[in-house]
Amino acid sequence: MEVATELSPLSGTDGAKAEKASYYPHQPDRLPRTAAQKFAVFLKHNALTMLTVAGVLFGIVLGLVLRNVGKTWSKREIMYVNYIGELFLRMLKSLILPLIMSSLISAIGSLDLSLSGKIGGRAIIYYMTTTISAVVLGIVLVVSIQPGSNQNANESNDKAPRNVTTVDTLMDLVRNMFPPNLVEACIAQHQTKIEMDANSTLGRCPRCPRCRERRPGPRQPAATRSHETVIRAEDKYTWRIVPSTESGTNILGLVVFSTVLGITLGKMGDTGKPLLSFFETLSTAMMIITNWVVWMSPLGVLFLVASKIIEMDSLNTVVGQLGMYFLTVMVGLCIHGFLVLPTIYFLFTRKNPFSYVSNMAQAMATAFGTSSSSATLPVAIACLEERNGVDPRVTRFVMPIGATINMDGTALYEAVAAIFIAQVRQYSLSFGQLAAISITATAASIGAAGIPQAGLVTMVMVLDTVGLPSGDISLILAIDWLLDRCRTTVNVVGDSLGAGIVNHLSRNELAALPLHGAQTRNGGDNHTTSI
Repeated sequence: MEVATELSPLSGTDGAKAEKASYYPHQPDRLPRTAAQKFAVFLKHNALTMLTVAGVLFGIVLGLVLRNVGKTWSKREIMYVNYIGELFLRMLKSLILPLIMSSLISAIGSLDLSLSGKIGGRAIIYYMTTTISAVVLGIVLVVSIQPGSNQNANESNDKAPRNVTTVDTLMDLVRNMFPPNLVEACIAQHQTKIEMDANSTLGRCPRCPRCRERRPGPRQPAATRSHETVIRAEDKYTWRIVPSTESGTNILGLVVFSTVLGITLGKMGDTGKPLLSFFETLSTAMMIITNWVVWMSPLGVLFLVASKIIEMDSLNTVVGQLGMYFLTVMVGLCIHGFLVLPTIYFLFTRKNPFSYVSNMAQAMATAFGTSSSSATLPVAIACLEERNGVDPRVTRFVMPIGATINMDGTALYEAVAAIFIAQVRQYSLSFGQLAAISITATAASIGAAGIPQAGLVTMVMVLDTVGLPSGDISLILAIDWLLDRCRTTVNVVGDSLGAGIVNHLSRNELAALPLHGAQTRNGGDNHTTSI
């Protein structure tokens, strides 16, 4: 058992030793020596990753082939193509709730409270730093490239998907942190909606044709900003507020509750051990189930990607009208995800960030296929623990929080999209408005759920900050499905590198604490079992 402990990623060794130990944990003399043995071990260890990446590539090819078979695909036929992918996604989503709660509670409860605070503080500082840097990078790129300057403003839907103010969105974010009903939080989250009061008198502007078409009322004087902007803002503030709920797990509220419960169990000492052991066992069980489910990822990802490509309206629209916008977002995501974040990792750990990121290939491919950072969470945790040798007490503490609040790719995208829409509408932005966009995009990314295209919901908040009609989201809808997958991949990379940095900074404190047996990957011995 001593040899196994030395080779375990749980004891603080590097990922390379952990990889080899996962094959021969009790027989170190059998470590591969010849080239053939090393190649066989490489294939065995990377089989699932290569299959998942191949699933993405084959999905793209299959989608393009089916698009060009000379027929129009109905929604029912697309549903049939997507069916296997939908089943895979449902399996992953079913693991999110028990995995997040059990992982957070067991990780925080088993740590010293002072260390929990240090780990949490380091993670939050990292999240805020990377999110702000992503927003600033996006603003610099979109202002420099000007992707919307040569675009023609198409007719947009003037009806907002969510006719709310920025204040409403921020208050909803805080409300969801404290759900009044934990059972309801598993299936719904609070969302403010506003409805027009039939008795209210709204402002009108004689210069706005849309205002003249509406119900008559007293006219408002021209404003220093766009007259339409002032009227829309006034309308929103005079409408009736209707509290409501939206279908979907309130991950933020459950994370807050799990964190508080973990701290409480840690303070209770021996009295809280039975309940803590329950959550530790549940966490281990959920990771074992995850190991079974992820073997469906190559097939599931293949059909998810293929169905999306078939469903896409027009490749010409993507390449032509939105080509520069797409290029701007992609350049920003690549620079942030594969230059800025790895550089931060290297500065703190002095280790090769690219080998670390390559070990996350399976999680990145799953993120691209599912377009959900929450659904990718089980796979990401498994890759971190088994391939990068990150301590489970760190991954199961840091990753659920990161999947909830750390959305670097989403923050960058929302900043670029808001300024792009302003450029299309020929609406000049001052430095103060650019600063407002950066702050709002950061807050909006924190409030975005880890589900497909959740950024479109919080995008309304960013547009409202600079007085743009939220219906202008329709200008970027044609390409959002693809950018959503790319920014989700960057979100997962940011979370994973953050876990590695926190693990490195906390290595000495973690080594001084006893490791609970239920937190090991197989629940018994101190060695890992590869997926």
